[in-house]
Amino acid sequence: MCGIVGYTGPRNALDILVPSLERLEYRGYDSAGISIDDGNDSIHIVRTTGKLSALKKKLESHTYLEGYSGIGHTRWATHGKVTLENAHPHQDCQKAISVAHNGIVENYSSLKKILQDQGHKFLSMTDTEIIPHLIEEELKHTKSLEKAVARTVSKLEGGNSIVVISTANKGTIIAARQGHSGGIAIGSGDNEMFVASDLPAIIPHTKTIQHLDAGEMAIISPTNVLYKDMKGNLLSKPYTEISFNVQGTDKGTFDHFMLKEIYEQPKAISQTFKNRVSFDKKQINFPDFPLTFKEINAVKKIVLIGMGSSLHAAMVGKTWLEQVAGIPAEWDHSSEFRYRESVFQEGTLLISLTQSGETADTLAAMLRAKENQINQVVLSNYPGTQAERIAEKLLPIEAGPEIGVAATKTFTCSLSTLYLLSIFLGVNRGKLDQMKISSLIDDLVLLPELMTKYLSTDDQIREIADKYQKYPNFLFLGRGLNYPLAMEGALKLKELSYIHAEGYPAGEMKHGPISLIDNSMPVVGIIPSDSLRDKMLSSLSESKARGAKVLAIASENETLVREIVDDVIWIPDAPSELSPILTALPLQLLAYHIALLRGCDIDQPRNLAKSVTVE
Repeated sequence: MCGIVGYTGPRNALDILVPSLERLEYRGYDSAGISIDDGNDSIHIVRTTGKLSALKKKLESHTYLEGYSGIGHTRWATHGKVTLENAHPHQDCQKAISVAHNGIVENYSSLKKILQDQGHKFLSMTDTEIIPHLIEEELKHTKSLEKAVARTVSKLEGGNSIVVISTANKGTIIAARQGHSGGIAIGSGDNEMFVASDLPAIIPHTKTIQHLDAGEMAIISPTNVLYKDMKGNLLSKPYTEISFNVQGTDKGTFDHFMLKEIYEQPKAISQTFKNRVSFDKKQINFPDFPLTFKEINAVKKIVLIGMGSSLHAAMVGKTWLEQVAGIPAEWDHSSEFRYRESVFQEGTLLISLTQSGETADTLAAMLRAKENQINQVVLSNYPGTQAERIAEKLLPIEAGPEIGVAATKTFTCSLSTLYLLSIFLGVNRGKLDQMKISSLIDDLVLLPELMTKYLSTDDQIREIADKYQKYPNFLFLGRGLNYPLAMEGALKLKELSYIHAEGYPAGEMKHGPISLIDNSMPVVGIIPSDSLRDKMLSSLSESKARGAKVLAIASENETLVREIVDDVIWIPDAPSELSPILTALPLQLLAYHIALLRGCDIDQPRNLAKSVTVE
């Protein structure tokens, strides 16, 4: 969850590291720091708590700070409070080694006790600080920093990624990975090298990338990279040419990245359709689809896994895959799937959703499936991630850069990709006749236009948000395809405004949650024009009868809802199968405007990170 950057080359490292860290702000963090090797046997560290603006201000008084290699870090606290002492990077006793770290050292307490008995002094409460001290101790037995790092990593339990600089190895950065703690990408330039946990940090400088896998390390100099395993054996690593576009990673005329990304959704959906949907020929195609026709027809069950918004997309995907493709499907939390003793049946296809491609629990679940030789496909927004390398089969969701921590366009693009996949599988398995295929594809062509139409009515949500922003609790209700959207709406409100909210299937309301309903708990009901519409109206009537203030998100052609509820957010009429994609927009905007009125940090909500790379 922490952000890592590194640079070695002919330029002043500071000029590269700070802007690179700024491009990682979307990860979420509570402190930041940089280490610069000045080339004269000293490593200078500057750290602050809070935002990068505080680090930049502090650096203004360090005008002397120059060096041609260095590392930087944004910390998301796991061990120790948010204090200057706990900010990264950390050093050894001699201040000759500096380390930035992503992950959790699960056995740090026992290692720290051993190091203290050996005379090492600690200045922080972090698990990270033991790493430079372990390296320092190993260097008493070898003159090789590379070997000392490898021996240190072998002692660490849990998923960990580290970058190391040392005064004894000027111009060299050593990066190492163990387990699934977040990626490490190394990019090459003109006699310079760049290191980052996330591609956006370095792709303004390089498009030629190599990725570090678990159990590997990289010895990085300005002109060369050597890859080795932890036993010192040389490895050959392929290069990836990144076509990822960094344009649009500024807010433009919008006040927040999140609002900009909400408004980018019609364009993002069109990009998801590009090269996949032929509206003229009435065809869905996935170029280079990883399964053969024979393998597609051999699928007996699909399991979808994800975390957070990706899980909610998976929940919708289950229904589409069953209704459209005719394949039995189920969904599960990655964090539960990885630890449950699942029975892996022949003919199972695992579909993993991870927007970053680096979600720790999802990666661990994918590895379990791989060990059991289960066919896998991963949906992700970025190429070259750990998830792609595990599955070896990527379906890009094509959302483009998303900087706001709360998922918006990556959620709707994940949904769109799943819907296209459902049609594609249904066609290949002979489930759909040509008339049905044509109908489904004709519906798709309207989607970007309907989304654009809806976004032009944002003013109604601003007014409604003002009426609801002071309530301490919310209950979101939905049924069928829109039950997961109730979950997503509650999640967005929690993430952005810090208001307690729960998403529930409306049919379950009378089995517990109805006891909570009174005039202090608004109920938000999702009512598209579908077969469950009357059931939803009944649930909202029951909520209203118990004093709740009721807000409905309803199709424009809905006539009865106004008689039942207090307020309505209208969405364009659309085919019921596509309603989850349209419904996502008002839920996102409602959370956004309530958070704005409450003065919350919208793009970087407290305690949250864009890429969750630790358990």
